[in-house]
Order: sequence, then structure tokens, then C-alpha cells
Amino acid sequence: MAEEIVKSTGCCEPFDSTLWDNKEVVWKDKPFVTDQIVNIFHIPLNMGNKVVKNMGLIENAGAKGEQLMLVEEKSPWKTSIYIDVAKNVPSANMAYLSGTFLTKVFEGPYRNTGMWAKEMKEYVKTKGRKIVKLYFSFTTCPHCAKVYGKNYVILFAQTD
Repeated sequence: MAEEIVKSTGCCEPFDSTLWDNKEVVWKDKPFVTDQIVNIFHIPLNMGNKVVKNMGLIENAGAKGEQLMLVEEKSPWKTSIYIDVAKNVPSANMAYLSGTFLTKVFEGPYRNTGMWAKEMKEYVKTKGRKIVKLYFSFTTCPHCAKVYGKNYVILFAQTD
């Protein structure tokens, strides 16, 4: 049976899990536009607005990178987002990530993030490493995930 071609929604591109599943990635000062999201008990309140605002800044600067956005939950009340860019965006807050990251792709509803984090910790342990920081990458917005019929999430474990 031929593999079905998934058409783009025009918002989030279809995700190819083979590009990120079970990989080791090394970054040296990789640029990201960063911002803070307000949460209530881990539920983001203003994420959509922040992403739209920052994507506008990125597009105006001609700095669009890969379709990669990392999320680092700081507390039940605050999350940091990191949007990949090809170059500095003068009108935005910038962050530069360096380190070695192990990646693993998961699929399912967002409520599984706790289970995925535990599985990622075990995966990193099998590689003889420890997690320094854990980032989540939501590969599509909720609307596009519904259209594509899959909700992929990449976990990036920065290791020691």
C-alpha cells in the first residue's frame, strides 16, 4: 500500500518524526527568540498570543528557522518558550542554547507529558547520562494536530 501524502495546512507543516526520534543533537550557541508564558497549574494562558507576536518579529527580520519551538516549564505558573531562528532578531529577546541533547518523539494527547518525561528519563539513563534540563517541542498547534490526525511532541533532554 502506498504511503499517503499529507498536505500542509498552511499553518504548521506536516511533521516527519524520523528527523528527531532517538537522535543526539549538539548545539553551540544556537539562536532562539525567547519569551515567557503565564500558566495556571501548568496550563498556558497566553501562549498563542506570544507565539504569534514573536513569529511576526521573526518574519519581519527575515530570520525564520526550522519549525522548532522548545518549551521549558519553570513552575506551574511560568513557562519559557524558545523559537528557533536563522539569525538574531534585533527587536526580540534572544537566547543561545549550547549542549548535547538526546531526543525522542512521542505521539498522543498533551495530558501524557508527565508519562513522557518519565520515559525520557529512563531513555537517557540507558545511554549512561543524566538530564540537566528537559525541553518539550510541540510540533504543531492544536488545530493542525487535529487536521493531521497526530499530535507529535519531541522531548529534548540536555545531558551532562
